[in-house]
Amino acid sequence: MLSEPRSGRLAAWGNALLAGLVSPDDAALAIVGEDTVHRVEGLPGESAQVGLTLALGRLRALGTTGLRVALPTPGHPLGLSGPPEFNARALEAEEAVVCFGAAFGLVPQVHEAGPAGDVHAEVVWQVLPVREAPPADVPSLGEAERELAEALREATEVLSKLDVAGSGPVAEAAIDAYRARSERGREVLAPGYPPRAMRVLELAQRVGLLVSLAHGRGHGAAVTSAEMAARSEALRPVERTARRAQVAAYNSIVEERERGVR
Repeated sequence: MLSEPRSGRLAAWGNALLAGLVSPDDAALAIVGEDTVHRVEGLPGESAQVGLTLALGRLRALGTTGLRVALPTPGHPLGLSGPPEFNARALEAEEAVVCFGAAFGLVPQVHEAGPAGDVHAEVVWQVLPVREAPPADVPSLGEAERELAEALREATEVLSKLDVAGSGPVAEAAIDAYRARSERGREVLAPGYPPRAMRVLELAQRVGLLVSLAHGRGHGAAVTSAEMAARSEALRPVERTARRAQVAAYNSIVEERERGVR
């Protein structure tokens, strides 16, 4: 969770486009981000890969009124609704976008090339049929915000107890640097999202970063395999909470629209 998932960019800026808040070119540029190119494959009516602007327009014509994010992991089909083939593809990629209003989903396939420090990523979004049903285990924004506040406390306590380097000034410096990069390089979410969704997403990314630091910055006091396993076990529910909150933030516009708020 050190960076914004590609499915998040596609859903957020796709929702802004569907709401008429951004132009097709601006949406496509934001979705591609630092990647080289994004293409879409398997779109109904198209025998070859097409660009993002054409694909988003075609999905709208097919009935899509919103885009949801799924961030599944083994044993946790977060944001998915089936069928099994789509769920399996999404689980392999650890992310997907699910259309609201049309029974389609998109799963990214990422192809990277180039030397370290100059890697170019090309993304092909595979369009697959999905089951039109409520997504699995996605909380409301209010629930996500409450859960995140507790998760942040739990993460800090766990890392301090296990004497992990990521629990003190090192973690704070890394978080500050990450936040500065994020503020320079992108908007949080996209036009049309409520401030609460932006707040929840930022906090979810902070919690996710703490978990990543715990796994990637030395062993601290967890010098045995049993202690390292205990650390992972203790942090697993914290990481799950952060992923649930990310999905809640990205999906908030669609959920409000479905409830008739918008």
